[in-house]
Amino acid sequence: MNLQPKIIELLKKRGISTEDDITEFLSEKPRKTYDPFLLRNMDAGVDLILSAIDRGEKICIYGDYDADGITSTTLMLEVLSNLTKNLTYYIPSRFDEGYGLNCGALKKIKENGADLVVTVDCGSVSCEEAEYAKSIGLKLLVTDHHTVGERIAGCPVINPIQPGCPYPFKYLAGVGVAFKVAQAIAAETGLPKSVVTRTLDLVGIGTIGDIVPLVDENRTLAKYGLRALNVSKRKGLVRLLEGVGLKQGHIASEDVSFIIVPHLNASGRIADAKTAVRLMTEKNEERIQFDVDELIRCNGLRKKLQEDTFERCREIVEEKYMDDLFYVIDLEDAHEGITGIVAGKVKDAYNRPAVIVTPTGDNCLKGTGRSIEGVNLYQLLKGSEELFERFGGHAAACGFTIKRNLLPVLRQRLNEAMRILFEGNPELFNKKTEADLKVSASEVSVKLVEEMQLLEPFGCRNPRPLVQIAAKPASLQRMGIRGQYTRFTGILDNGKELPCVIFKDASEYDEILQSGKKISIIGTLGIQTWNEKRYLQLQVSGAEE
Repeated sequence: MNLQPKIIELLKKRGISTEDDITEFLSEKPRKTYDPFLLRNMDAGVDLILSAIDRGEKICIYGDYDADGITSTTLMLEVLSNLTKNLTYYIPSRFDEGYGLNCGALKKIKENGADLVVTVDCGSVSCEEAEYAKSIGLKLLVTDHHTVGERIAGCPVINPIQPGCPYPFKYLAGVGVAFKVAQAIAAETGLPKSVVTRTLDLVGIGTIGDIVPLVDENRTLAKYGLRALNVSKRKGLVRLLEGVGLKQGHIASEDVSFIIVPHLNASGRIADAKTAVRLMTEKNEERIQFDVDELIRCNGLRKKLQEDTFERCREIVEEKYMDDLFYVIDLEDAHEGITGIVAGKVKDAYNRPAVIVTPTGDNCLKGTGRSIEGVNLYQLLKGSEELFERFGGHAAACGFTIKRNLLPVLRQRLNEAMRILFEGNPELFNKKTEADLKVSASEVSVKLVEEMQLLEPFGCRNPRPLVQIAAKPASLQRMGIRGQYTRFTGILDNGKELPCVIFKDASEYDEILQSGKKISIIGTLGIQTWNEKRYLQLQVSGAEE
């Protein structure tokens, strides 16, 4: 492949250097995938499912209320429906039950006649719940991808990250694990390959949406998933795409991340995630339209609540916690469904780990947190695990339940732990935008951007490339309802003009942009079309003299 030197340089920076690796990474038909039976307990798990089907037993798929859980649940239902109609599913309420397995739900599932529960995207560390299931005669199979500690559920667990699992790729999303289970079931039963490949649209959404690294097998799944999404005949999904203004044939990974996934997540954040599962499986046109309208309504409300809550958090932080190194924000009446997103926005705004806690009954608080680069939130919280009623998560995000009176202790411990980390790494909070490539004026071209697009799909561990360009700002213009955005022209060293936009609070750049001096601009290059003419535009992430 005859690539520009800058693209080769970029690929090498991302660890893709050999000719074979480059060919695989850029291939329209990547082949990096692994035998599902390499997953520990896959044989036992498939036997458990097929034995239940042979005996005519009722199987309940137990999912999660985010896009990964929703797509995983839909995928498992769809594939198993080719072998049995004795199926049901259960997704816990974010508000009443919280994440993962709970004994109350298992009791209900048993009372409704289920014999086997198959989890997707949850359950690896649900030790007490697994024991309870056993005590009431309910068989349990866990399929999951979350971090596993010293304790693991006492039932067959299919999770690539569990100790002793030989699977060569450890970072599948929940829907990726469900897909591997589906592949194994198809191999054992002789189901047509098309039964499994029809679910790739779901795999693409869940994999991109759960922010797992888009490398290795995940890149294969995301690529084929995007292709499947762009030609999907899934009625509910197609109607949702139309409802949110996306056109099949032109859907990219960022459309999944910023449009499709938030609408699916909104059902579980604001109302009931079952709405999204039903939409993905529904055939009735009237019901489909009702569910699409509901998801759009929920997402609109989610955005409004999110904006209001973030502003309240800013006020609290700046009034009470500006000297803290870890923000623990107690909100009495925040909507539980959006606290995780807001914690992420607080983290981004101040470059500090942040947890938001809300009341959850029984004199307890429910916490959800997000972390900055270089701080493993799971390990940080695990150091205070004895304070929690429930606790789980991974390096970047976590959730827990804690008695209200223990919150000051947690706040103190987390800040102390951060002080120790900071002393060991004084650069921990220095958030600096680093470019992937420095490009000269002569190298800025449509061809360069077109070759960068070969690196799609973009996401975790394969972000859209940031380029650094020297330019003199001119023709500044404010945009946005509150004038919070900025458009300007960058005059390059060769005299060419490059349109630039800042889609975040641009006030911090006012002085440097108005100086009249040549500056260094970092951002993502894209191709825009206006009146059938194509032109380059730089979306600015940072600027400095």
